[in-house]
Amino acid sequence: MAGVLVNRQFRPLTEAALISLAVAGCYYAAGRLGLLGRLVVEGVVATPIWPPTGVAVAALLLFGVRVWPGIALGSFLVIASLTTPGPTTVVTVASNTVAPLCSFLLLRRAGFRLDMARLRDGLALVFLGGFGAMLISATAGVGLQVVKGSLDSSEFWGVWLAWWAGDTMGVLLVAPLLLVLAGPTARFRIRRWKEAAFLALTSLVVVPVSVLSPMSLLFLVFPLLVWAALRFQLAGSMLCALFASVFATFGATSQRGAYVLLSDVEIMVKLQAFNGSAALTALLLASVITEQRATRRSVRRACEELAEVLEHLAAGESPPDPPAGSPPDPTGSRTDS
Repeated sequence: MAGVLVNRQFRPLTEAALISLAVAGCYYAAGRLGLLGRLVVEGVVATPIWPPTGVAVAALLLFGVRVWPGIALGSFLVIASLTTPGPTTVVTVASNTVAPLCSFLLLRRAGFRLDMARLRDGLALVFLGGFGAMLISATAGVGLQVVKGSLDSSEFWGVWLAWWAGDTMGVLLVAPLLLVLAGPTARFRIRRWKEAAFLALTSLVVVPVSVLSPMSLLFLVFPLLVWAALRFQLAGSMLCALFASVFATFGATSQRGAYVLLSDVEIMVKLQAFNGSAALTALLLASVITEQRATRRSVRRACEELAEVLEHLAAGESPPDPPAGSPPDPTGSRTDS
């Protein structure tokens, strides 16, 4: 009996440890991918999209606070792959862990739902989980560079803005997509698959043309985002936005197309303005459409139930019992046959 109790006690710890290790691996892999799109701002390397923050926030929302050691370990591994860890590494790892934790706590306090089927969920992720919580990691990371002397105080705000925008884009572009992939998958009809394939092919053509064209045609991406949000909600719009942002980052790092003959600061500002606009358009529009569709389904069900009740009343029969989860009759009245 004692052995059974010990096993039951250690099972949650083992599960949490395995999940944390998986989160650390995903965090490290996302960090290596994010470093492929590095830009130099004021002599400091910055990433326009930092996917690990999105991985961290999504992991906390899916598995809870118990996975924070995995976030800290993943952050340490990313730093160790770039430079020799030192005393300041502790501050960086702490800020990279605390920021997603604050994002998670703020979202939970706001009643955030993982399916993001309401506009308030999209707004909460943008302003609380992204814009608000990522102030911590940006301020701590850039402030540490100033304290160390590797960054002049006059360069603080430019580098801080690039750091904050990169972390925020990671939350807005990566976290919603991971939450959608972790949720129940929707079943598409053959016609929907054909439309999805056509949208993907169109994106493969339009996005490179809009990014690599010297005429700066980045605005051509937004009709694709609207199409994806209208027809495929969050999954389609976030995939399209992520692809467009990644390709735009490639164009910026190689200084091609819309980013030719621009300074480093101008490239970062233009790129982050596009990435932010694409992420906000995809996220908020998809949330609005999902909420409207859920409302229409609820109204349709209510009309069907009301029609069934009226049919029974017209036939002189007792109305059927309301389905489980239906709100009780506010008048407390009942109809007897």
